[in-house]
Amino acid sequence: MTPQVLVSLLMSAVGSAAGAFAVEQARVLSVSPSPAFWVAVTLYAASAACFLLVASGRLQLRALALGLCAAAALAHAVDIGWRGTMRVHPAQSVREALGFLAFMLAAGYLLASLRYRLSLAGVVLMPLVLGLLLVARLTPAGEDSLGLTALGRVHISLATIGVATFALASALSVIYLMEDRTLKKKRFDTVSFREKGAPLEALDRTMHRLVWFGFPVFTAALILGLVWGSERGAGWDRPEYPLAFVTWGAFASLLVTRTAYGWRGRRSAWLTLLGFAAALLVLLVYLARRVGS
Repeated sequence: MTPQVLVSLLMSAVGSAAGAFAVEQARVLSVSPSPAFWVAVTLYAASAACFLLVASGRLQLRALALGLCAAAALAHAVDIGWRGTMRVHPAQSVREALGFLAFMLAAGYLLASLRYRLSLAGVVLMPLVLGLLLVARLTPAGEDSLGLTALGRVHISLATIGVATFALASALSVIYLMEDRTLKKKRFDTVSFREKGAPLEALDRTMHRLVWFGFPVFTAALILGLVWGSERGAGWDRPEYPLAFVTWGAFASLLVTRTAYGWRGRRSAWLTLLGFAAALLVLLVYLARRVGS
């Protein structure tokens, strides 16, 4: 055996070992959260508690609740960025996608709060963000999560963005229905309404804009998901497929009925919640499969 062959074999062995080490390192990081993650969890929990107090009448805590949410989102971004430097992609697995979904919900809420007073929405969203993070930590990383193709990662990324947008629209739908019901029962405090929530027309308009943004993103994710599943040889009998089409159909119907028939308000809010419920079922199917694998 010539020295050149020995050197070639040695370099090949070193390359294989380095690749295996990188994969193992990414797997460990996908399982072990960073310190910034626990800071984010603590701040999200504190923010959720403050929003509950604001909803109960402690309006002076609104700025603190928003500040805690912003600090939590910043710590969350640090965790995502740090993991990115270690080659842990937000779309690498269901676990990472759930964490990224939670971050997008928090960031989207903060952006919307720059224009409207959405303290009541914070009561809905902050516990949801906290719950998503904790569920993400309890979700197994999965053996195949590191072998995702580029198509798979694009699909998961787009699906995460679409679901996050629908979740924001659904949170506003819940607030819309609550405020509309209170108005109809004539038990609505005008001062409290101005302090805790946005006008009904503003809520309806913002919901519509969110759905308009999320629908094409989710449509692209759905198409890419079908292509990706076909490449992997996945069967068409999986339950997430019909649920994903129910989600798509609900939001498509919402956009069509609003444009063609002028549907607004309660009917749009209920359709938004129906579509998001189907999207949540898709996530639950993925989680159940991951836990069972």
